[in-house]
Amino acid sequence: MKGKMARRLLGASMLATVMLGAQAQAQEEQKQIRLGDAGYFEARGANVLVFSNWYDGLFADAKISGVELIQQGDRIATNGDVRLSATPGQWDPIGRLVDRKVDAATGTIEALLEYPEYNFRYRVRAERAGEAVKLAIVLDQPLTAALAGKAGFNLEFVPSAYFHRSFLADGKGGAFPVYPSSDMTAGGERNAASGRDIGPGAEPLPMATARTLVLAPEDPAHRVRIEAATGDLSLYDGRNQAQNGWFVVRSLIPAGKTGRVLEWTLTPSSVPGWLRAPVIGHSQVGYTPAQAKTAVIELDANDSVKGDVRLLRVTDKGDTVEAAAGAPKPWGKYLRYNYATFDFSQVREPGVYQLEYAGQRTATFRIGADVYDAAWHPSLDVYLPVQMDHMLVNEAYRVWHGDSHRDDARQAPVNHEHIDLYRQGPTTDTKFQPGEHIPGLNVGGWLDAGDFDIRTQTQYAVIRTLVGIWEDYKPTRDQTLVDHELRHVEMHVPDGKPDLLQQIEHGTLYLASMYDAVGYAVHGVVEPNVAQYTHLGDAASKTDGLVYDPSLKYGERRDGKSGTPDDRWVFTSKSSALNYGSAAALAASSRALRGYNDALADKALKLATQVWSEEHSHAPNTFSHGNTTGGWLPGEEFTAAVELLATTKDKQYAARIDALWPQIAERFPFYAPTALQALPFMPAAYRTKVEAAVRALKANGTSFTGPNPYGVPITTGGWAGNGAVIQTGLTDYAIHKAFPKLSDGQAVFRALDYLHGTHPGSNLSFVSGVGTRSKEIAYGNNRADFSFIAGGVVPGVLILKPDYPENREDWPFFWGENEYVVNMSPSYIELVQAGIALTKK
Repeated sequence: MKGKMARRLLGASMLATVMLGAQAQAQEEQKQIRLGDAGYFEARGANVLVFSNWYDGLFADAKISGVELIQQGDRIATNGDVRLSATPGQWDPIGRLVDRKVDAATGTIEALLEYPEYNFRYRVRAERAGEAVKLAIVLDQPLTAALAGKAGFNLEFVPSAYFHRSFLADGKGGAFPVYPSSDMTAGGERNAASGRDIGPGAEPLPMATARTLVLAPEDPAHRVRIEAATGDLSLYDGRNQAQNGWFVVRSLIPAGKTGRVLEWTLTPSSVPGWLRAPVIGHSQVGYTPAQAKTAVIELDANDSVKGDVRLLRVTDKGDTVEAAAGAPKPWGKYLRYNYATFDFSQVREPGVYQLEYAGQRTATFRIGADVYDAAWHPSLDVYLPVQMDHMLVNEAYRVWHGDSHRDDARQAPVNHEHIDLYRQGPTTDTKFQPGEHIPGLNVGGWLDAGDFDIRTQTQYAVIRTLVGIWEDYKPTRDQTLVDHELRHVEMHVPDGKPDLLQQIEHGTLYLASMYDAVGYAVHGVVEPNVAQYTHLGDAASKTDGLVYDPSLKYGERRDGKSGTPDDRWVFTSKSSALNYGSAAALAASSRALRGYNDALADKALKLATQVWSEEHSHAPNTFSHGNTTGGWLPGEEFTAAVELLATTKDKQYAARIDALWPQIAERFPFYAPTALQALPFMPAAYRTKVEAAVRALKANGTSFTGPNPYGVPITTGGWAGNGAVIQTGLTDYAIHKAFPKLSDGQAVFRALDYLHGTHPGSNLSFVSGVGTRSKEIAYGNNRADFSFIAGGVVPGVLILKPDYPENREDWPFFWGENEYVVNMSPSYIELVQAGIALTKK
C-alpha cells in the first residue's frame, strides 16, 4: 500500500514538473522574437518596426519612421536611423528611403537609404536574435570626410514615457529628468530652428555613455536593453534644444570602414501572457434618450470576449444600480485589435451612468435630452477667442496673448519655397518689392493652428461655417466682449452682441484687408524663418510689433519703426482658387452681418461680386503649392457661385452652377453640402441631378460608416481624420434636411460619439474640456506647458502602418494627432447644433 502511494505521489510530482516545464517553455517561446505576417518583429507585448512608416513629407520629421518600438501597447521609441547630429530637430537632414525588403525566411528586414547631397548610401539591417533584434548599419563605401564625426545611428525615446524612471549605464544608475537640465557646449553655427535669434550654436553633451544601456530597468512596460558590439552608446536629452525633443541613444559610425560598421543588440521587454487592458469606447458627453447607444470594446489581439458588459446608473447616494447587462457582440478584427460591441439603446431613463467590463469601469456620462446643449460652448467661448489674431485676449487673471502682429506684413521674396507649405512665385504680383512693408494687413483673422500664421484658405472656411451656423440655428450666445477699436477681447464678459456674429466680423475684416492692401486674396501671412516659427507662448512676444525699417540697426527702435526684421511675410502669387474661396466667404458674411454691421456687409458683398467679375475677365491664375493656395479650382468657383446666388439671387450664378455641375458631380462627396445649399435657388432639373448624386453616395455604405466597428470613416494618412468624421456627419445631416427619405441623419450621432470617446486607442473626448474625460494635453500654442485650450478639437487617431492606432495622451507634440486647427471647432459647433436639431425632432 505504502509503495503504491509513493508511486502515485512520485507520478503526480513528475506530472507537475512536466507541466511546469511546459509552462516555462511556453513563456520562453512567447518572449522569442519572430517576424510576423504584418512585416514587423513581435513577441508577446513587444513589437519592433523597421521602416514600416516613413517621415512625413509635409512637415519634415513627424517622429513616425525608422526603427520603432511598441511595448505593452505604447509606442515608446522611433526614428531609429542614421542622423547627422545627436539630437536632430524637425527640419534637420533626414535620409531618403530608397528600398525596403522583408525576408520572412531569414527573419530579416533591410532598408536602403541615402543622403544624396552627401553622396552617401547606407543600409539599416534588422535580424531576429532570440529575445532581441540585432540592428546593423552596413556601408559599401566608407564615410566621407564631411560626415566623419557627424553621422551616427540614433534611436529616440518619447520623454513622457520615461519621466520618473531610471536608467543604468554599464551598471551605473541615473534618472531621466522631467525638465531638461543636462549640459550644453557652445560653438559653431546656430541651428536655424533654435527658436532664438542671438548667440552661438549649442549642442548637448551626453547624460551618460556606456557599452550597455538599460532604460527603466524597474518597469517592464518601458524597460529596454541596448548593447553596442563596438564603440559607445551615448544618451542625450534633445529637449535642451527644442521642447519637442526626445531622449536619444546614439552611436557614431566609425570612419574608414565598410561592411557592418555598427551593431546594436536591442532587447525589448516582452511579458509572457501579457494582455492589453480592454478599452470601453463610449461617449464622455453622453447620449440623448432616443439616440442609438453603442459601446465598442477594444480587446488585445490575444484576448476574446469574456463575461458581460454592465451599464450602471449612479444614484444620489453614491452607489450604482444595474440598468442593463449582456454579453458584448463580437465584431471581428480591425487593425491590430479584436472588437466587440454592446448596444444599450433601450435605456432611456435620464441620469448619470458608467459602463463596466472585465474589471474596467468608465468615467461617468449622462443620458438626457440636453446632453449636447452646452457641448459647443467651450469652442465659441474659449477656443475661438484665444485664436483671434491682432487682438489682446484676456481671461480674468490670465492674458492668453497680447495685441499680436501689429507689424504685419512684409512682401515675401520671389522664387522662394518657405516653411509650412508657403511659396512665392517668380514675381510678387503686387506693386511692392520683396521685403517691403505692405500696410493694412494687421487686422482681424485667426491664428491658424498651434502655430501663428494666418492661412487664408482656413479663414474663409471658418467664415462660411460660422455663417451656416448663424443662418440655420441663430445661436445668440453672448459671453465674450470684443472691441475692435481697442483691439481687445475679454472672455466670459457679455457685451450685448452675439459672439458668433463678432467672430464672423473678425474674419471678414481680415479677408477685406487683403483686397484693400493688394487687390486680391493672398495665401496668408507667416513667420519669416524657422526660429520664429517654433515660437511657443504669447503670440505678441513673437515680434516687436513695430514695422521693420532696414535703415535702422538690428534691435534699434525709432519713430515707431524697428531695425529687427521679425515682421511676418505675406505670400502674394495670384491664385484664382483663393480668390473664389475668399469671395464665397465674403458673400456669405454679407448675409450674416446685415443688420449687425451694415457697412462691412456692403463692403463684403461688393468685394465678392468684383472678384467674380474680375476672375471671369481673364484666364484663371493657377499658381498652386501645398495647401495654402486654395482648393480644386472648379470646386472653389462652384462654392463662390452658390454663396453669391444665395446672397443676390442673380441668375448668372445659377447658370454657372449648372455649367460646373458635371465636374462637381465627379467629386460629389466633397461638395455635397455646398451643392445641397443651392437647392432652394435652383430649378427643378438641378434638384433631380443632385438627388441622383445623393442616391449614388448613399448606396456606397462605407462612405458613411467605414470598414470598422465605429460606424464612421477612419482615414489613414499622415494627419488623423477627425475632420473627415465631422464632415461625414454634416454631409449626412445636409442630405437628411434636403431629402429626408434618403437619410435619417444618424451619422451625426455616430460622428459625435466618435469625437466624444467611441474611437480606437482610448476613450477620451477629442474636444478639450468637453466630456468627463477629454484631451487635456494637446498641440496648441501652450503645448510647452503640457496643457490644452478648451473647445479645441484635435486631429484624433493616427493610423501608423501597418496596424497601430495612436493618439498620444501624455506628449502634446505629435501634430498629426494633437494639433488644434481653427476650422475644426466651428465645424464641431455645427455638428453639435445638428445633433440638437435632430434631438428636438
